[in-house]
Amino acid sequence: MAFNLKSLFGRSGGTAAKSKYDPLKTTWILERIRLPDADENKLLRPVPLVGHLPARQQMALLLLVMIGSVFLFALVAFLSFQSSGINAERRSTATEMQMLSQRLARASTQAVQGSKEGFAVLEAAYKQFDDNLGKLRQRSLFSWLAHNPGELLDSVEKTWDTSYRPNPSRPTVETILKQKTALITVGDSVAGINNNDARLLELTQQFATMLAEGGGNIHELDYANQLSMLSQRMAKNANAMLAGELINPEVVFLLGKDVSTFKEIVDGFVDGNDNLQLRPVPSSAMVGQLEEVRTLFKDFETVVASFSKNMQPLVNTRLANQSIVRDSDKLLKETEALAGVYEGAASNVIVTVIELVLIVLALVSLYYLVHVFNQESLRRRLALEGENKKNQEAILRLLNEMSDLADGDLTVRALVTEDLTGAIADSINYTIEELRNLIIGINRATEQVTNATGEAQAVSVELLAAADRQSQEIVETNQTVEQMVRSIQGVSHNAVESANVAQASLAAAIKGSDAVQNQIKGMDEIREQIQETAKRIKRLGESSQEIGEIVELISDITEQTNVLALNAAIQAAAAGEAGRGFSVVAEEVQRLAERSGEATKQIGAIVKTIQTDTHDAVAAMEVSTQGVVEGAKLSDAAGTALTEIRRITDELARLIESIARETEDQTTLAGRVNGSMRDILAITDQTTRGTKQSATVVGQLSTLAQDLKSSVSGFKLD
Repeated sequence: MAFNLKSLFGRSGGTAAKSKYDPLKTTWILERIRLPDADENKLLRPVPLVGHLPARQQMALLLLVMIGSVFLFALVAFLSFQSSGINAERRSTATEMQMLSQRLARASTQAVQGSKEGFAVLEAAYKQFDDNLGKLRQRSLFSWLAHNPGELLDSVEKTWDTSYRPNPSRPTVETILKQKTALITVGDSVAGINNNDARLLELTQQFATMLAEGGGNIHELDYANQLSMLSQRMAKNANAMLAGELINPEVVFLLGKDVSTFKEIVDGFVDGNDNLQLRPVPSSAMVGQLEEVRTLFKDFETVVASFSKNMQPLVNTRLANQSIVRDSDKLLKETEALAGVYEGAASNVIVTVIELVLIVLALVSLYYLVHVFNQESLRRRLALEGENKKNQEAILRLLNEMSDLADGDLTVRALVTEDLTGAIADSINYTIEELRNLIIGINRATEQVTNATGEAQAVSVELLAAADRQSQEIVETNQTVEQMVRSIQGVSHNAVESANVAQASLAAAIKGSDAVQNQIKGMDEIREQIQETAKRIKRLGESSQEIGEIVELISDITEQTNVLALNAAIQAAAAGEAGRGFSVVAEEVQRLAERSGEATKQIGAIVKTIQTDTHDAVAAMEVSTQGVVEGAKLSDAAGTALTEIRRITDELARLIESIARETEDQTTLAGRVNGSMRDILAITDQTTRGTKQSATVVGQLSTLAQDLKSSVSGFKLD
């Protein structure tokens, strides 16, 4: 990992390093920059009117004029657009009014003739024309921009008021609309008359023929033929009255008279009439013929009744229609003239000229604004070229002063002046000083790392020796634990034998008094065995105590190992980047020491459990011994005590079995202790290997410190 800080300055050793760096051969990049050629005299020519002002004020005024011109142009264009839109809308409205004026005349004529479609068209056209006229009179936000043909619009409104709008003194459109029901009724009746005219004529002629064949007299035949004549005259008068421009009172009177005569003759043929000297017709066929004539005759009665009832209003509708038709041409001409006025107002030459003037003013302002900007750019370029030349000389001087810095000379200092490079020279001097302090710090740090690695190596040697001692003690502890296991196994074997003896004693007690002596002897043997077992169990407790002391020793060694590992980690952290590997090893040693401490705590807990169980076993043995002695005394009491002996023997057998089970548990615990000791031994071996690796890493760290020191030795500090 050795490196050379001189490479930071782009210089290397060898022949190439002997050549001196010449900053005077540097090409200044601004010398290659050339602005586009221009006629400086033309560019420096002042702008008219505002040329005597400073450039900023000139550009501000020109920009203000340009923005004002653009704003005024936009305002004029907007107002012109609004005016054109309003004029176009009003021209469209006036054009529509031309069409409506003619539609009103046609619809009025159809309406007075009883046409339903005519009434619908008349009402819609009347409403639309009146709305359009109101729209032309309407004032809005921008209506003052539009052309206002006041006299012509007044003429149209006067004509409209005269013949169209409601007026109590003369018939108007409203007069026709009010008689809508009567006119439609008359129209429908006349239409029915026209549809049934041929049939009515045929029926009356057939009736006359039937009457002649039936023996009617000349007077009756004359009335029958008169029916045919009246039917044709009534139809003609009804159509003439409906289609005429005016209602002729004579026609109305004649139609009423004919209707009355026709009805009287028909009624006379049906019911008889002395005044007319008519007899009722003799045959039912003739009566049926007359009834059908009566049915077709009802339309004539309806027409006569409508005219008789609404004579004057119907006459007024004809007058209103005449007025509407008469004034429709006048209204058409006036609306045509109105549309022409609006169309002519759409094109305004003055507005166009104003817009052109504003555009030219904005373009001229923009031209002079660019001209002033170019003048200022030229002045700045000339000033910048002089400043750049001065800065170039200062930079070349600074490069010449810094030429020795590339060779590692940290004693050189740049001259601080008032030029552009003054701040740069001051920064370079500060950088050189900081770099010098850095190199000094590196040298000092390498010495500290070397000292620290020496101390770390010594600590590693001590740690390795402690690990070896720990391994030896763990081996001895393991051997002691194995002996304890064998002793516990012997106790377990003796407990089994004691159980067998107890069973034998029970059998002897059952056999009778002859076996009492044998039982006493067996009790003595049992007492001796129990005492021997108690002694061994006590020795087991003493061995457990020794194991606890060994475990405490191992715990102390583990704590010492942990402290040594912590010290090694601190030394590695002080070594910085180079001691990172040693720090990892130290952390691994510390983790192994912590694991050893945990295992030691587990062994201590197991040993305490063994000591507790041993104490309980000793107490049980003492109880058993007391029971055996008591049993021996009772055996002297012969057969009466056999039952008590059997009970005591049973209790003794249970106690011995309990001892055997507890002894087996102690054997299991001792096996666990043995396994834990083996784990501790393995951990200790691993700790030893980690310590050796730490020593190796410390050696490498010392080598790196020497390399770092040699890499900065080439810098000149004094």
